[in-house]
Amino acid sequence: MTNKAAELRAKDEAALKEEVKSLQKAHFALRMQKATQQLGNTTTLKTTRRDIARAKTILAQKQAAK
Repeated sequence: MTNKAAELRAKDEAALKEEVKSLQKAHFALRMQKATQQLGNTTTLKTTRRDIARAKTILAQKQAAK
């Protein structure tokens, strides 16, 4: 977990925004798979949701530091 946060902190704001956007697309795809009962491992929904929150938090911290 700390490795992922450290990797995100190393990125600039534009890269973080792109990361959030790609994570949200992935989360949407996973939700659609769950709705059509094609998703076997539903814990991936939880991990992507937390990854989105982690990236948004770090982005907000970087923006507040300006």
